[in-house]
Amino acid sequence: MRPELSEYNHLSAGKVRELYEIDDDHLLMYATDRISAYDHVLTPEIPDKGRVLTAMSMFFFDQLDVPNHLAGDAEDPRIPEEVLGRALVVKKLRMLPFECVVRGYLTGSGLVEYRENQQVCGVPLPEGLTEASKLEEPIFTPATKAELGDHDENVPFSAVEDRLGEARAQELRETSLEIYRKAAEIAERRGIILADTKFEFGLDSDGTLTLADEVLTPDSSRYWPAEGYREGQVQPSFDKQYVRNWLTGPKSGWDKNSDVPPPALPGSVVEATRERYIEAYERLSGEKFCEWVGKCV
Repeated sequence: MRPELSEYNHLSAGKVRELYEIDDDHLLMYATDRISAYDHVLTPEIPDKGRVLTAMSMFFFDQLDVPNHLAGDAEDPRIPEEVLGRALVVKKLRMLPFECVVRGYLTGSGLVEYRENQQVCGVPLPEGLTEASKLEEPIFTPATKAELGDHDENVPFSAVEDRLGEARAQELRETSLEIYRKAAEIAERRGIILADTKFEFGLDSDGTLTLADEVLTPDSSRYWPAEGYREGQVQPSFDKQYVRNWLTGPKSGWDKNSDVPPPALPGSVVEATRERYIEAYERLSGEKFCEWVGKCV
């Protein structure tokens, strides 16, 4: 008999994930179907999104040769039936206070910063780069973690060294770059570009650096189809950029710089976003999403 979710102590609710305490050493990490953009949680939810995030994380945790926080498989008996397929049992960690962002291509906030001072998080870059330019080597561009409703803030590597010490900061950077390169190779073989991604790490009881939270999902990464890639233009994507584009486009009527909450997503945007998330999982993993949810017919 599986436990009820209500039997666990609810610790926190983020934009997408909720954490429950199982015991002194383990947590239940539950991925909801919520979607966020521009620091707002949007409505309605994206059906099956939590399952895609969980399936994608499990696939990449299995591919990566680094310590991670998993403490059971996707059918662990400690997972309640009501969240089965969208929750994981994980080890408690002492989380480190930085988002570990790795960029292989220039876009988003990195491009904005580059246009201001020709660098990103203190990393100087060559002249002449533009939207979607491939960088000579991927770069580590950390950010501070923001509370719900606030913005993550890009910081120079020296800020990580000041907070965590030189040795731990170097370990964070090297491990993040190693994971990105491995994941980018996997994506490339499937005809997908991993433009950038972010990781979270914690320390286990022995002080070992441990990969945590989600990993290489469409929520935490920018994935572009390799076919049709062209430098200098915004790329179509498999992530929530589709939602961002609708919100900032003329049809939404919303100003992201205002204090007004975003409008509800239309059904066509919800369905198209769901399809993009599922396609990302299926192309990257080589597995059918219906097999993960147990509904193949």
